[in-house]
Amino acid sequence: MNDGPENLHRRGLLRLLAAGAAFIAGGGAARAATARAPKLPGLIETAHALPDISARIAAISRGLLGTRYRGHTLIGGPKRPEVFVTREDGFDCVTFCETVLAAALSRRPDDFVPALRMIRYHDGIVTYDARNHYFHEWCARNVANGLCGDVELPGAVTIEKTVTWHREFGPRHFTMRVIPAESLLDNRAMLRNGDIAGFVTRRSNLDYFHAGFVMFGAKGEFLLRHAAQSRGRVLDEPMARFMRANRARYVTVVRPRDPAAGATASKI
Repeated sequence: MNDGPENLHRRGLLRLLAAGAAFIAGGGAARAATARAPKLPGLIETAHALPDISARIAAISRGLLGTRYRGHTLIGGPKRPEVFVTREDGFDCVTFCETVLAAALSRRPDDFVPALRMIRYHDGIVTYDARNHYFHEWCARNVANGLCGDVELPGAVTIEKTVTWHREFGPRHFTMRVIPAESLLDNRAMLRNGDIAGFVTRRSNLDYFHAGFVMFGAKGEFLLRHAAQSRGRVLDEPMARFMRANRARYVTVVRPRDPAAGATASKI
């Protein structure tokens, strides 16, 4: 095998995904819990030639269709050391979004790990407290760090929500800018492949119940590409059907940004 730089980058990520590695994050040692993952380096290298992040997200996420749903893959807790997990053998809805986004932001396989770390953790610091436990914080922090921008559609409103899902953090109050479900469906022309949609829950103890990528089919079908627990895998589903089945009332949308578009966030 040729030992040029690109092959070394590819083999480095393959080793990380397949066998695990130790690395330094935020001044402390963190272990990487991994599983075999032969697809991701090739998807990154192939997508690198595509013109923008929307096209790269579409291509990389398409390559992961059919991957099984797997919850509770992240490791760490108030009394348990945080472990930086990278895997592609199974996703929940958020780990699917952040894995694809990190791959789409990567110009080469070696870029994947630092990109994923910045997406998943506040300031890229691998600790339990810095993990983006709530999707509201996931969106806000990835807008603040310039990796995404807010998308606001006609009829957007502001709602207040207090959540208590993480007992160790106590009640958290969020002011959320959200899009009514009917506005999302009526204004689909303002969206693009790769936009990330989060669906606000009606439950009082949580902020969002699901997340996935906006996608448009070959005939213009408005789709949600997501890791679905109910279906046991990553798949495309008609957006209107998903929202109707889950009685989705409000949605938040953020748009991934190409690194060349600037390091600071701005409203789209």
